[in-house]
Amino acid sequence: MVTINSNFLKLKAGYLFPEISRRVNAFQSENSSAKIIKLGIGDVTQPLSPAIVEAAKKGFDDMAKADSFHGYGPEQGYEFLRHAIVENDFASRGVQLDTDEIFVSDGAKCDTGNIQEIFSPLSKVAIQDPVYPVYVDTNVMAGRSGAADELGRYSGLVYMPCTEENGFKCELPTEKVDLIYLCFPNNPTGVTATKEELKVWVDYAKQNNAIILFDAAYEAFITEDHLPHSIYEIEGAKDCAIEFRSYSKNAGFTGTRCAYTVVPKALKGVSDTGEEVSLNQLWNRRQCTKFNGVSYPIQKAAQACYTPEGQAQLKELIQYYLGNAKIILEGLQGLDLKVYGGKNSPYIWFKTPDNLSSWDFFDKLLNEANIVGTPGSGFGACGEGYFRLSAFGARENVEQAIERMSKMNR
Repeated sequence: MVTINSNFLKLKAGYLFPEISRRVNAFQSENSSAKIIKLGIGDVTQPLSPAIVEAAKKGFDDMAKADSFHGYGPEQGYEFLRHAIVENDFASRGVQLDTDEIFVSDGAKCDTGNIQEIFSPLSKVAIQDPVYPVYVDTNVMAGRSGAADELGRYSGLVYMPCTEENGFKCELPTEKVDLIYLCFPNNPTGVTATKEELKVWVDYAKQNNAIILFDAAYEAFITEDHLPHSIYEIEGAKDCAIEFRSYSKNAGFTGTRCAYTVVPKALKGVSDTGEEVSLNQLWNRRQCTKFNGVSYPIQKAAQACYTPEGQAQLKELIQYYLGNAKIILEGLQGLDLKVYGGKNSPYIWFKTPDNLSSWDFFDKLLNEANIVGTPGSGFGACGEGYFRLSAFGARENVEQAIERMSKMNR
C-alpha cells in the first residue's frame, strides 16, 4: 500500500466548520420543522452589487466573441486588476507598490494556507491564539509541528495568547521565530491594531529576520480613520511582511472567488547554502506551477469594485453588515455578556454565560434558540469559554436571533 503523509493524522478531529455542519445537520434531521438561524461561518448573504454583476456579464460577453475571447490568463492576474489594486487600495493610503508585487488568486484562505510552501519545513512558526484555524492546520500538514496536547496545541508551534487581560492583542514571541501570522481586524475576536502596535511587530520582525504573514481580509470593515488598513502603512513593513486581501467579505465574492496577495520585491530569504533569494520570485514560481489564474470575467467583476459606482455600492454593503454587527453587539451587551469586536469588524466575540464550555454553549444555543454560532475553542485553546457570532446574516435573521437569545434559559 502507498504511504500517506502522516502529518495529516496529527490534525485534531475535523476542521472546525465541517464539525459545525455535522452537528447542525444532525439537529436538523431530528427537528425538521426548526427554523435555524446561521450566524456561524463568515459567509455573506447579500447579493452581488449591480456594478459587479454588470462587469461580470460584460466579461462573459467578451468571452463570447472571437476578437475579445480570453483563454489562460496570466497566473499573477490581469494587469487591469493589479493596476486598480495598486492605485485604489494602496496609493490612496500613501503606500507605493508595483503591479508585479500583486498576485491575484481565488481566495485569501487558499493563499494563507499555501504561502508556507515557499519556506523551509524547519521554519519556526508563531500564531495568535485564538485565530483562524487555517494557519495552524496547514503548518501541521507541512510537518512543522509535533502532536497536539489535550488543549489542542501542537508541539513545535509557538502560540501567542490573546486574552481578556491583554485586550486580545498578543505580545511578542519570547523565543526566536521565523514566520509570524497576524490577523487584523482579527478573526475571531474582532479586535483591531493601531499603527503604533503594528510598528512594534515590524521592528521585531526586522530585528529578528522574521517574516510577518498579515491577513487583512477584513480591512474594509475598519471605520475609524486612525486605524491602518494595511501593514504597509507602517514604515519598514515592505522589508518584512506579506499581506493577504480578499473580495469575499467586502464585495460578496465568497461564491465567485477572488483575492490577492502582496509580496514586496524587497522581501528576501536564504537558501540552504546561504544564498539570498527573492520571496517575490519564489511565490511567482509557485503560482505559475500550481495555479492557472482567476477567470477573466471574475477579474473584470473585481475591477468594478474600484469604479465610483462600485465603491458606493460596496460601502452600502459594508454598512449593512456593520449595522448587523451593532445589533448583535448591543443585544448581547443588553444580556449582560462580556462582548468584544463588532465595531471595526463583522465578528462579535463574547464570553459564554455561566462558565459553559464553548461547545456546550454551541449545543445550548442550537437546541434552545435554533441559532448556529462558532465555538471559541475551535480557534485555539485561548478561545475556550468564548463564542463568535457573525454579522453576515440577513437583517431580519440577526434581529430575530437576538430576540431568541433574550428568551433563553439563563
